[in-house]
Amino acid sequence: MLVLASGSPRRREILSRFIREFMVVPSRADEECSLDDPELFALELARRKARDVFSRTGGTVIGADTVVSIDGRILGKPEDEEDAFRMLKLLSGRVHLVTTGYCIIHGGAELCGTVTTEVKFRELEDEEILAYIETGEPMDKAGAYGIQGKGAILVEWIRGDFYNVVGFPVEIILRLKELGFEIL
Repeated sequence: MLVLASGSPRRREILSRFIREFMVVPSRADEECSLDDPELFALELARRKARDVFSRTGGTVIGADTVVSIDGRILGKPEDEEDAFRMLKLLSGRVHLVTTGYCIIHGGAELCGTVTTEVKFRELEDEEILAYIETGEPMDKAGAYGIQGKGAILVEWIRGDFYNVVGFPVEIILRLKELGFEIL
């Protein structure tokens, strides 16, 4: 049985586009991490999530964690509206990176990796940022935006995997196919 170690509705929705049957078991792993490197940070949290759920369910488990970074600094989920404004202002008119670390535990082995996508925001006016924050959408998302929703209007371009920016890169689906899972 395939198990998604995440409570994220976005990850669940993307996986369901490609895989018919899987279980969702949210991880209870500690998400505090002192690593500064975005790739190592995302990979470490993905491993923790996969290991936590695997210890409870067995089977094949997918753990993933996505971070937004700019100038080598990781931007988590905003603590409040002021923090969301600060993040969006920092991203305005600039290129940043979205990195997803993933860990698939299958047959006792860990297959792990990272996927990074470049995203460039348009120059944003303060009024645009405030209006976006008022929608409530940025409050539960790394970097304070969701490209799959209203946050799409903030983006000038992306280079890489769109689904990675949402939080579940296609590379994970391809790894599952290599492991023998039937892809729709």
